[in-house]
Amino acid sequence: MAPPIPDKAPARIAGMFDAIAPRYDFLNQVLSLGLHHRWRDRAVAALALPRGARVLDLCTGTADLAVATVRSVPDASVTGVDFSGAMLRLGLEKIRKLGLGRRIRLVRGDATRLPMASASCDAATIAFGIRNVAEPEWALAELARVIRPNGRLAILEFGQPAIPGIRTLYAWYFRYLLPAVGRLISRHTSAYSYLPASVGAFPPPDEFAKVIASHGFSSVTPVSLTFGIVYLYIAEKL
Repeated sequence: MAPPIPDKAPARIAGMFDAIAPRYDFLNQVLSLGLHHRWRDRAVAALALPRGARVLDLCTGTADLAVATVRSVPDASVTGVDFSGAMLRLGLEKIRKLGLGRRIRLVRGDATRLPMASASCDAATIAFGIRNVAEPEWALAELARVIRPNGRLAILEFGQPAIPGIRTLYAWYFRYLLPAVGRLISRHTSAYSYLPASVGAFPPPDEFAKVIASHGFSSVTPVSLTFGIVYLYIAEKL
């Protein structure tokens, strides 16, 4: 049987992220064992962005990927879009403390109706957010609209390890330990139970790569990171 699809009503998901925002960065660090920095750097490097690139970071959250992008690419600018006001407020505070206010702009918006002009970006990124969108196909179509021809897309999303022993250990961690630690620290009863449920309902890498390709992208390549715990999808706009 296919795993049940979690409720992804936009108001519910936005409210969930608003609630966990104050402890979100700390939990990312703890629950990923610090690997989330490496995954984000890998996504930025894979885009091979030119100097001065204009980048959209969709589902930007507290803007970690936006910060990684401008730190890695000279004169690059990033527009971060998210529908959680609390996450954006924390992201804005982070950006100001780092002195990056001129290079990163944060906007509250819907992934399926992006507040951006067509062909206005050289590239786009999404880190662990596409599975939270109620209609991911609509978001991909919008990304295809705002990325210029031959521009690039990088998506980071959780996966399932292929190596049997690691897969078993990771499944136990993801289903039992991660939700327990998440609940304890975030004080939210369901957010870190939603995480494994949403990952379990997400398409396998090869299937999701086909979904990306069917919405205006070519050369879609899923890359396994950290034994398949995370996949990096790289694609080019047609």
